[in-house]
Amino acid sequence: MEENVQRINLKSWAEDDRPREKLLSKGKLALSDSELIAILIGSGNREETAVELSKRILAASQNNLSTLGKLSVSQLCKFKGIGQAKAISIIAALEIGRRRRLAEAQERVKISSSRSVFELMQPIIGELPHEEFWIIYLNNSNKVIDQFQLSKGGITGTLVDVRLTLKKALELGATSLILAHNHPSGTLKPSEADKKLTQKLKIASESLDIKILDHLIVTEMSYFSFADEALL
Repeated sequence: MEENVQRINLKSWAEDDRPREKLLSKGKLALSDSELIAILIGSGNREETAVELSKRILAASQNNLSTLGKLSVSQLCKFKGIGQAKAISIIAALEIGRRRRLAEAQERVKISSSRSVFELMQPIIGELPHEEFWIIYLNNSNKVIDQFQLSKGGITGTLVDVRLTLKKALELGATSLILAHNHPSGTLKPSEADKKLTQKLKIASESLDIKILDHLIVTEMSYFSFADEALL
């Protein structure tokens, strides 16, 4: 039997179901994630509308935009109806969202809690496949002077230079530091090496009247605070 299925165009839908028109009439908050992605890709395939295709892509990403944002162009192109141009549009849009979140976090320059440290650092290291160790340098008002990637390692660990950490603190005139590193495995439990390094940096910093306020282990969704758990 000859297949008579025609590509369903967004223009053929009821106005209430068309994402572009819905955004204009009801505002961006009225749109679902799949409808927003449908606007990016414009059209679906012969069997699916753009929204239906977007729902399927999201479902394959556990309905999680963060997971979707980790897909490569080639992975997205495996979905029927997604070519290179559409895949690039999806990746670019999600990267803009990630950078917006980072910019918003950096505007909150005063550190008031471990949560504020997490919000600052999660967009930077929370989703990395490898481990990175960062230092946040603060002034006496707990405002961020600088953030510095001290080391970048493999999945199994990273090497931290205590002398470099303190040299930069003195150059910046920092009065306190916050340590932060990610666990790509997703575990929030600090290792013995994490604890020993924290104490090593704390002792070295105190000799220069610089305080270590906290050490955060950051994952994609959560964090562990040494200060909150009385490990400092």
